[in-house]
Amino acid sequence: MDYIIALEFLVIVACLLVGTRYGGFGLGLISGAGLLVFAFVFHLAPGKPPVDVLLTIMAVIGCASVLQTAGGLNVMMRFAEKVLRAHPQYITILAPITTWCLTVMCGTGHVVYTMFPIIYDIAIKEGVRPERPMAAASVASQMGICASPVSVAVVSLVAILAKSAHPVSLLQLLSVGIPATFCGVLMMALWSLKRGKDLENDPNFQAKLQDPEQKEYIYGESATLLDKVFPKEAYWATWIFFAAIAAVVILGAFPELRPVFETAGKTKALSMNLAIQIMMLTAGALIVLFCKVNTKEIPNGTVFKAGMVAVISIFGVAWMADTFFEAHFELLKGSLAGIVAAQPWSYAIVLFVVSKFVNSQAAAIAAMAPLGVSLGVDPLMIIAFISASYGYFILPTYASDLACINFDRSGTTCIGKYILNHSFIIPGLIGVSTGCGVGYLLVKLLMV
Repeated sequence: MDYIIALEFLVIVACLLVGTRYGGFGLGLISGAGLLVFAFVFHLAPGKPPVDVLLTIMAVIGCASVLQTAGGLNVMMRFAEKVLRAHPQYITILAPITTWCLTVMCGTGHVVYTMFPIIYDIAIKEGVRPERPMAAASVASQMGICASPVSVAVVSLVAILAKSAHPVSLLQLLSVGIPATFCGVLMMALWSLKRGKDLENDPNFQAKLQDPEQKEYIYGESATLLDKVFPKEAYWATWIFFAAIAAVVILGAFPELRPVFETAGKTKALSMNLAIQIMMLTAGALIVLFCKVNTKEIPNGTVFKAGMVAVISIFGVAWMADTFFEAHFELLKGSLAGIVAAQPWSYAIVLFVVSKFVNSQAAAIAAMAPLGVSLGVDPLMIIAFISASYGYFILPTYASDLACINFDRSGTTCIGKYILNHSFIIPGLIGVSTGCGVGYLLVKLLMV
């Protein structure tokens, strides 16, 4: 029996390893092949696909995609650029804080792509080593996912914990995720102030400047959104989106504001999952109706594409993982429950490792949080360690990190000779470890 369980576990590992080679979409499909092996070879009853999680994610993606098409994301990023250009000497501190804020507001780290050329332009013309603000900004954009009320990872965790014996509200989750991840971002930004050699003392950089073509390439034309003119509808879309986020947070903070329904003789308040879905769909509808959105362009946006990839990834990974864990739950509970309950940091380590395999915070949470709840991990500890869901910076294969490297024309942001010694690993480790530490302290001091 033990060797059969080991073989089944190897199927999961194989699907994760192979799937990550083909991106999030491929990961979801290949996880479906793992389900086929479980059902037809090992005769395991298929688990339950995370339908509530997927529907909530789709609602959020729908709203954010419409916002992007309406120009709302560009409005936010132009404001961010104004802040950065007003204080160029503090670019290493302000850049990661800015990208973190954009992700918190928008729910996706993909907004960072437009900011990279702007951050680079400010840094190189201020004489700041571009690696310092750019690598930190890339990491910060992903850490903001754990602090956004409309990110896929957060809404997934809210949906999962809503079914636990001790539900955690959205407000509780954000009261930990926001300060924890912000402290992580601030710590790695402070560390980045002195990382690497100053440009005037960097022999590799100075050698490039000896070539006129290289110098022109490095200091080339500026990238900016400041000269762009956006229609008034783009601003309307931004405010509608912000209003929807505010409504979600208020409904999470004050459950008594949610309507109560009577079903089968029992009264029950509207769940937070459904509240998020309703608010996001309504906000998307208002943007479509009043902000002159070309609905045909919505599927072409980066937010929609990245979001639907996340849906497929979570669908396959979470369903496959649930099938395995449900089949062997009693055995796993007997062997692991005591360890995980007594030492909740072990859950954080597993979550961190799994996130690297699946290259997605939402997919890692969808796969591991239900297991943590089943094994008796305190839901408060699960939210304390939410920062650990970001582990895919370990190898420089994530899209935002690769984009960051390409946008740094100076070559200071790079992958090292030994692969692991790349520009993102130390900022990532500082950010995640600080986030977990602060999250743990907040839970222990304020919620236990």
